Amino acid sequence: MSLTATVDRLSRPLRDLRVSVTDRCNLRCPYCLPREAFGRGFAFMPQRELLSFEEIARVCRLFAGLEVGKIRLTGGEPLLRRELERLVDMLVAIDGIEEVALTTNGTLLSAKARTLANAGLRRVTVSLDALDQRTFESMSDVRVPLERVLEGIDAADAAGLRPVKVNMVVRRGVNDHCVLAMAERFRNRPEILRFIEYMDVGSTNRWRREEVVPAAELLARIEARWPLQALAPERPGEVATRYRYRDGAGEIGVIHSVSQPFCSSCTRARMSAEGKLYTCLFATAGLDVRALLRGGADDRELQDALRERWQRRTDRYSAERSRDRAEPSQQTAKKVEMSYIGG
Repeated sequence: MSLTATVDRLSRPLRDLRVSVTDRCNLRCPYCLPREAFGRGFAFMPQRELLSFEEIARVCRLFAGLEVGKIRLTGGEPLLRRELERLVDMLVAIDGIEEVALTTNGTLLSAKARTLANAGLRRVTVSLDALDQRTFESMSDVRVPLERVLEGIDAADAAGLRPVKVNMVVRRGVNDHCVLAMAERFRNRPEILRFIEYMDVGSTNRWRREEVVPAAELLARIEARWPLQALAPERPGEVATRYRYRDGAGEIGVIHSVSQPFCSSCTRARMSAEGKLYTCLFATAGLDVRALLRGGADDRELQDALRERWQRRTDRYSAERSRDRAEPSQQTAKKVEMSYIGG
């Protein structure tokens, strides 16, 4: 660990920043943006409330001074933010930023992959929860052709955004029957498929523990068909546990924040589209960075505020949830929605 690393009260260094560029999305996935809460007439943030690209770049530059080396752009759906490639170009020019990546639902990716790669984007993660149209629509709650997402994945690979990571949120009774089909689709391909346990992010998705398919069960299903071998993490703080197919057909990962929380190694901060800084995916309150930016704070004041926020951090929500097994209905504090901080 660098002697200049910014660490929290549990000695976890600050290494990664996720930046939401919009709260809007063209899907209504029930685990993220359920239509009952975000349906017709819901008021998304007006443009003036979003951080400008210049404001985002300034904050990222200050985070780079705190040893952050990786920035991931999220949403909502980040490709709904116009001229996103301009922001990518600004971020890759910051000293200390080693990688700028993107998480997207893939529906708009085929038209933007080459432009983003030319601007300096290095990696992309695509959310895809099923391979048949009917289940895909039940998971996205929107009539969007599945083929559009698959075309986006191919376009990202062709643009050099390799390896494309494909994230599948697995929900028992909804799309868990698609696990083997997803694995088979991405075997012998350059993409890396990752299975994510259904999480209780936010306060609107009506999460129930019985809908979680634990990582151990997912792995057992796959191993029964294609034997697996565990792989070492590529870097500290990696959230996915990695495996390779023993027959050489590629790699998969599982993200098990419910059954095996990884709070002890979390190195991520998250900034929402309107400039609230959160130190946990399950946070209930954030630092109002936008108020500091637009209130005239100089770089030193702003960076000190960012540093102090992380140094005060004690978040370990998933570990505590695992310990006390409390259901969201038993929790009184309202958690920030995933659509505001990008998962």
